[in-house]
Amino acid sequence: MNQTRKSPVIRPGPGQVWNQSSSSTSNSNSNSNSNSGSVYVLPSTIPEHKKKSSVFGIIARVLTCTSDIAHVAEDQAQPPSIQYSSRTSLRGSRKLNHSASSTPTHASDGPQSTDELSFEDISKATGNFSATHIIGQGGFGIVYKATLKNGSTIAIKRAKKDNYERGTPVEFKNEIKTLSKIEHLNLVRFYGFIEHGDERVILVEYVANGTLREHLDGKRGNGLEIGERLDIMIDVSHAITYLHTYTELPIIHRDIKSANILITDKLRAKVADFGFARISVEDPTATHISTQVKGTAGYLDPEYLSTYQLTDRSDVYSFGVVLIEMVTGRLPIELNKATNEKFTTKWALQRLKGGEVVLAMDPKLRRNPASLMVVEKVLRLARQCVAPTRHLRPSMKKCAEVLWKIRKEYHEFNEVMEAANHSVQVAPQMGARKNRVEFFGIEESENQRFQSA
Repeated sequence: MNQTRKSPVIRPGPGQVWNQSSSSTSNSNSNSNSNSGSVYVLPSTIPEHKKKSSVFGIIARVLTCTSDIAHVAEDQAQPPSIQYSSRTSLRGSRKLNHSASSTPTHASDGPQSTDELSFEDISKATGNFSATHIIGQGGFGIVYKATLKNGSTIAIKRAKKDNYERGTPVEFKNEIKTLSKIEHLNLVRFYGFIEHGDERVILVEYVANGTLREHLDGKRGNGLEIGERLDIMIDVSHAITYLHTYTELPIIHRDIKSANILITDKLRAKVADFGFARISVEDPTATHISTQVKGTAGYLDPEYLSTYQLTDRSDVYSFGVVLIEMVTGRLPIELNKATNEKFTTKWALQRLKGGEVVLAMDPKLRRNPASLMVVEKVLRLARQCVAPTRHLRPSMKKCAEVLWKIRKEYHEFNEVMEAANHSVQVAPQMGARKNRVEFFGIEESENQRFQSA
């Protein structure tokens, strides 16, 4: 698996400009000059109707996959010991069946289904890829909101054409390969992809409430309270744990960051953007993958950056940065801050070491004993995640379990504080009445009530 070292491909962080060469592309032959579109749909999430025959006999491959991964209800409580479907139960469940189908492809109606899907339908659903439909942008391309003929809303990721002058872009292939193998409540759902001439688009679940970064910046929502942030942290830890441990082969995301975490209307999280994802080798003795460095400035594991050795602990490092981002509200790199505050991770951990956790808290968070307790415990976990070497970092499953415990303690702390506040409100009133009778002989009656001055 060792490869020749290449220049790092690093995505710029929000509000930053970085010099970056274009993404690697495949030299394999492609049908990009063809006028017909190849449509690929996943019936695991979009059951197919009986397909109609095309008069032109244009054949499209249909990528089908099945899944025996059970979905857990979003609001259902889970035990602190995180349980997932075992990897062995998934082995062999994701097979690529190439069956003949006419274009356009038919799929059943539903909240995220498509009906008579073709590239022309996608173009129409996005207003011919109008700027008014843009909901996001990244290294891979632009993301559009699309409303299909049956009323369903999905997200369309359209690859930049200058990324694949020599063939289908690597990021496009990576994302399809990864998304076709995964299914989890806290990962964006994959519906399929279309190759039409020189167009490459991916069809995924539409998550309406923006990104975590937008919520932290105050551009979305009414501000996330510490309890809501804890829920999001746990959701993300579940998603990454699933990728590392419970897929057929471990998957390393390589680009965990707040801009790639989507927030639902119920303020729960879904991890997105698998363009940089890497599927591990089958060799159980392999300790790492030697590969070109890819990721986003501020979130990159420094050990991976210096050694070109990728492991699941590289995702753990990025997750630690996200934890710090969530309790401070700051970007990983703050170019406009003072010199000692430019690198948020270093600055926040210095505040933790100095016992000044309150100074590291997001100004939007309410200051109370419960939130201070959470921020301190989360920063302690983050400190482990961003340890300089991978051997010192916890697994993602361990991170999830620690966060479960923190959330449990947070709710218990709030219950105690609420009970104490209730006692404080009731006790003085009862004591004052007793004192008036014992010391002053004043008793209240229907006609006579004591009032303080």
